[in-house]
Amino acid sequence: MTLDEFKSVWKKAEEVIASRAEEFSALDAAAGGDGDHGEAIVAATKALAKAEGTDYKSLLSSMVERLETDVSGSTSSLYGALFEGMADSVDAGVTELDAKAIADMFASGLEELSFATKAKVGDKTFMDALIPAIEALGAHSAEGEEAMFAAAAAAAKAGSDATAQMQAKFGRARNLGERSIGPIDAGSASNAAIWACFVK
Repeated sequence: MTLDEFKSVWKKAEEVIASRAEEFSALDAAAGGDGDHGEAIVAATKALAKAEGTDYKSLLSSMVERLETDVSGSTSSLYGALFEGMADSVDAGVTELDAKAIADMFASGLEELSFATKAKVGDKTFMDALIPAIEALGAHSAEGEEAMFAAAAAAAKAGSDATAQMQAKFGRARNLGERSIGPIDAGSASNAAIWACFVK
């Protein structure tokens, strides 16, 4: 994946997320959240799409800076930690990554994110989509970029859909207890939508 291809994914994600903002906010409200996830993830993807860089390291670092300066809230903080870990894992000057390097980069991001949140699969958060997607990248990287991203997108969607049967353990939704069961987690739904943007 070239740097320009990676940038184009986030331009696409900005458009896709904006078109589904109301859906994500409705899911957030239904699960007991503030009902503002649509607004939060739109702001985050808009910031990510505005990032600039001449190589992967500088672009990813710019993504972190954009999230820190342009957006507030837990969504931007969590994505910021993910991209910070990704930026730390790549060497300066790299403008193209093969499938394995992409998988390794995202895995490093997930490792950094684990210091920012203790949420894991089964807790009804965006990690229910993100973790399976990144694991799928590693498991399918030998099959090539296209197959790898298709597997990641499918894993993210399945992980997100599964949150409908889960009880929330983080955020305001955890106060609902068993009443949080039913709606899909908004953060996982928007994350799955982002992974779909990597599929050609």
